Amino acid sequence: MTMSVNGEITIDISDVLDEYPNAKRDALIPLLQDVQEKHGYLSKEAIIQIGEHLDLPASKIYGVATFYNQFRFQPLGTYHIQVCRGTACHVKGSSSVLDAIRNELSIEPGETSRDGLFSLEVVACVGACGLAPVICINGEFFAAMTSASVRNLLEEYRERAEEDDDE
Repeated sequence: MTMSVNGEITIDISDVLDEYPNAKRDALIPLLQDVQEKHGYLSKEAIIQIGEHLDLPASKIYGVATFYNQFRFQPLGTYHIQVCRGTACHVKGSSSVLDAIRNELSIEPGETSRDGLFSLEVVACVGACGLAPVICINGEFFAAMTSASVRNLLEEYRERAEEDDDE
């Protein structure tokens, strides 16, 4: 990472771009995937750099990237929450679980909380239908979630983050 003029952290993707010498438009999606895999998300600066590398306008790069839900435009939080919205979870009330998370964290799916602690993603299915409704935080599954259990769980993660900060 490098610092930009205005003090914001920007990502240097030149190492990824170097893997695509003389690349054309057909390399766009693999290039986007590689940048996101290495840096966690696609920053505005990365999209501009990719556009310059491929000789494509940034608007075209952004248009392609926003078409696919695999791409993120903000860094993930320390704790990445995935809310399952598959059929079993939907029937068992995952919409109220999602609403509780949105209200508790004041973020929408695809966003990261201001403190960088939590990010939220809605997924089609996590494959744990018998445990519905399910959320997953950094790969750990939590079953039979309710609005109340969401609040308690998020508080546990906040406390965990404070303990980690104290160390």
